[in-house]
Amino acid sequence: MLPSKIQVKLLTPFLSAIVFAHTSNITAQDLPTTDENSTVTYPASYFDQYEPFSVSDMLDRIPGITVARQGAGGPGGSSSGPGSSQGSERRGLGLGGDQVLINGRRIAGKENEGNSQLSRIPANQVQRIEIIRGTSGDLDVRGGNQVINIVLLELESSSSVAYEINMDHYHDGELKPGGSVSLSGQNGAFDYLLSAESEPRWEYRKGFETSFLADGRPNDYINKKQYTDQQPLTLTTNIGYQISDRNIAHINAQYNQSDAPGSENRLIKNLLASPNTLDSKLDEISVEEDFWEVGGDFEHTFTNGDRLKSLFIINQRDSNRLRERFDLDNNRSKDLYLKTFNQYKEQILRSSYSMSLIPTQDIEFGIERAQTTLDSTLGLGLLSETGSISESFGGLTPITNSDATVEEVRYEAFAVHNWRINNRMSLESTLIFEKSTIEQSGDIKKERDFDFFRPKIDYRFDITSSLQLRATIEKDVAQLSFNDFTANINSLDDDQNSVVGNPDLRQEQSWRYDVNLEYRFDNNNGVLNSNIFYHDLTDVIDKIDVSTAKSIQSANGNIGDGKRYGGSFDASLRLASFNLPQLLLTSRIAIEDGAVADPFLRIDRRLLRQGRGQYRYGFRYDMSSRNINYGINISGTFDGGSIVYDIDKIEKYDMDDFVIAFIEMQGWGGLTYRFEATNFHEQERCRVRSRYIGGTIATGSFNEIENSCSQAGEKYAIKVRGTF
Repeated sequence: MLPSKIQVKLLTPFLSAIVFAHTSNITAQDLPTTDENSTVTYPASYFDQYEPFSVSDMLDRIPGITVARQGAGGPGGSSSGPGSSQGSERRGLGLGGDQVLINGRRIAGKENEGNSQLSRIPANQVQRIEIIRGTSGDLDVRGGNQVINIVLLELESSSSVAYEINMDHYHDGELKPGGSVSLSGQNGAFDYLLSAESEPRWEYRKGFETSFLADGRPNDYINKKQYTDQQPLTLTTNIGYQISDRNIAHINAQYNQSDAPGSENRLIKNLLASPNTLDSKLDEISVEEDFWEVGGDFEHTFTNGDRLKSLFIINQRDSNRLRERFDLDNNRSKDLYLKTFNQYKEQILRSSYSMSLIPTQDIEFGIERAQTTLDSTLGLGLLSETGSISESFGGLTPITNSDATVEEVRYEAFAVHNWRINNRMSLESTLIFEKSTIEQSGDIKKERDFDFFRPKIDYRFDITSSLQLRATIEKDVAQLSFNDFTANINSLDDDQNSVVGNPDLRQEQSWRYDVNLEYRFDNNNGVLNSNIFYHDLTDVIDKIDVSTAKSIQSANGNIGDGKRYGGSFDASLRLASFNLPQLLLTSRIAIEDGAVADPFLRIDRRLLRQGRGQYRYGFRYDMSSRNINYGINISGTFDGGSIVYDIDKIEKYDMDDFVIAFIEMQGWGGLTYRFEATNFHEQERCRVRSRYIGGTIATGSFNEIENSCSQAGEKYAIKVRGTF
């Protein structure tokens, strides 16, 4: 029988649905409409009652918008897991990607995508918002469960400036300012969006760790205090030019600087000594990180309606990290120097041609080339009484000096056929063939070739105007993390300075089967969405044994086949029947499981870090007559699911719910004033680590168990926003 806490989480969305069954129609002007292609359109006038600040504020008022923004709707859905076509780390650019379009087009970027623009575009620049639930050959993004299209006003000349200033207060008393400003508009054939943002990411995390030996004796107690002082700066520009009625071009750029200096203090009490002894350690950590990206596209429409489109993306991320450890009880002597450098570069060129075959069918075909490169170095120095010292290793003895370059050049040919079977059914078929070469140089020299054939079928059936069924079958391939090829660091284990790489890694592959059923209530009163999925996995990546005669060690490698399955249910409902049409309830339950053979214990277990599921619930209440809105959102995971198996340790992770509450009002000067409280319950995250010696977790002896918990405390923020 399920614990009572889990029962409550499971019942939340279903109770919401039952309550809503008695909801009546609301009366409001400019309600959203649904056309014959299942596209739901929200005119800008619908949002006037809420006085939104940005596009993001407008979307927050749409029931079921979280389903549209999370792709197929869940952990393990088409938008997550191996081979995910979502996110900035996805494989190349692909047919998937960001599910947000601006004026019907995708922004040529991976970090600088449409979803990242939503808080930067002022609401007064929007003509309408479309939730596209069907498939179409006119879309720049294929295979999304739903696509959000932001259509902006078309004016001869207009401009708008949106700005926000904020002050964050942290639980240690630290005050950190932040702000953003964006300029958007158009002038004749030009349209533009320029923005700058700097937001604080200060963190003071305090915690403890208790350790017990196998015979039950207390080993040690560690008191920890961690500081991270981060304030990223992001500059973005998006410019479009309508060259003629049939030609349009765009250029996009983004720069992000996110240095994160920090430190960690550890006070270690040795409980085995009598009397107990204390040892003070200080880690000084310097992180310097810069990212830039430039993208652009050109589209030509022929007189017969066919389209030729080409785009490019170039980006680069540089990350320097230095960790130095000092013994404060021994004249602040240094005993660890660990420096890593990673430069990640990507170049993508993509071109496609779209044409109509007959009125109900169209096809798109094209080619993509992607070159991805990682240059990585790692230098490890330790205090040694016998080895020679080097100033390049912080005045310590060099232990590891690794240098590697990993490069993948990938070509992808694709064809997409879209068939509108009738006014209620559509079928989209995709064929992708990719060929790639991965070459590694430096410490290890190796070159390998890969070929993949990736078909996909996306079927949609509008059972009624409100009820839609979607089913997909897809073969997908995951993008490898090039950091797994080379020596790297483990920042989660103070006793493990570095981890080795594995040049023999292969891409994780999956066959994905998803079925989605969505019901939309009339008059924008709510959305219910359910999803079930099954994924058949090949070449699952997890820890493997790469021990040497001198040491037991592991690396990420392919451990065999596995499976993942589960389902989710989302409810987003307005309580109009209780005369509360401005009250929007949202909830979500997602449950999943899986299996893979553990390479050490030879047992079937869950996949790496795969939990038992997640939940989310909350509400938003708009008091339009008083220009006030407030709400709360709570999210978390079910206990006991996230476990990591390594060669000599097993780790179990757990975390309290994440909570954010807010109140917002329109006030003096036409400004918006917002107060946010984040994790005021002091969210705690914990880990239980079991260590083994003299072998692996299967052959060695249990030696020690560590119980560790920490919390970063609450955060309160005041934000003032306005436009002119």
